[in-house]
Amino acid sequence: MSDLKEKKQADYIHPTRKPVSTPDSIVEDGQVHFGTFDAPWQNINLLETHKPCGPHMPDFLISSRLTEWEAFEVGMDEGALISAVYKIGAIRFSIFVWYDKAEDKVYSWRNITSKKNVRVASQLVSDYCYCKTKKSEYKIENDFMNGKACAKGFTKGKNGEFAIDIKFERLAPLANGVMPLAKNKDGSYRNALYSEKDFFKATGYIDINGKRYTTNERSVGIIDDHKGFYPFHAHYDWLTSMGKLKIDGEEKYFAFNLTRNQSVDQPQYNENVIWLENESYPMPPVVFTHKDGKKKAKEWHVTDELGKGLVDVTFTINQVFYMPIHALVIDCYYALPFGTLKGYITDTNGRKYQLDGMIGIGEDKTTRM
Repeated sequence: MSDLKEKKQADYIHPTRKPVSTPDSIVEDGQVHFGTFDAPWQNINLLETHKPCGPHMPDFLISSRLTEWEAFEVGMDEGALISAVYKIGAIRFSIFVWYDKAEDKVYSWRNITSKKNVRVASQLVSDYCYCKTKKSEYKIENDFMNGKACAKGFTKGKNGEFAIDIKFERLAPLANGVMPLAKNKDGSYRNALYSEKDFFKATGYIDINGKRYTTNERSVGIIDDHKGFYPFHAHYDWLTSMGKLKIDGEEKYFAFNLTRNQSVDQPQYNENVIWLENESYPMPPVVFTHKDGKKKAKEWHVTDELGKGLVDVTFTINQVFYMPIHALVIDCYYALPFGTLKGYITDTNGRKYQLDGMIGIGEDKTTRM
């Protein structure tokens, strides 16, 4: 950490990573507001972008290029949940993936249905997600101006029966960014990606096959709201963890998000953040290394892109949920690994957070669509 004595971690954070006041709409007069923002968007109108996928994309295809989801993630003593409502091209579905720590086992449910049975929230201020099939029903309600959200639903399948009823209350400032995934020939940005991630206290329960997991004072959650025009070929890696961490001898609510996506300017536009009670800290770009190759990796290593010792995390994978999608023009490799963390991350004050023993949740996603 000798570099930090000469140059503070904050000096490695680009000014565009510091939140500014959020305009009413992401897009004004066809142009996207790129950057980092301090409040939820009232109007996430990405479809009003002028030629969002480049000059040669016909207008009638643009709406089909917009990928959208809202993920509702829960961390408990017994394990971790990833749930979400998705829209990818013409495909609509919900998923529930529960990692049981004691059993070291993943339980999963996926519910694919038609457009009429699915709603993805248009914004987080007052809208909701919904997905219903013959064997499942799920609703995520958003009230982000008041720092609240909740999720309630059920499903059943080959892994048995699942139910959730959990309320969220915000613990720390939000992480709200709009990033470019491509450039035009004149150097201007396009293929906008919006992502808001929020850290919450969780209250309620999850039922798995008749066994109830009830929240306690350590239970937390994250909402990850996501809308974007991905390029034809796209890839990202993601790693998160949430819970309580001993900091200066006191247990505090803590979480982080590390992502490497296709942002064309990682220092200015990325999703990396640390949350602490009532605080949040932007982080620099990171690089993911998958030991032993992409699909066989049992260990990931995440470091800061500049190699300044700001991030050094090893993610040892225990179990993986796979969800390949092959439909018409869509081809998707999706892996959701669960495991254990070792190492540290550093905030803009130079304070180091040791992550040893925390449950890690990752994503490794590659799409062609």
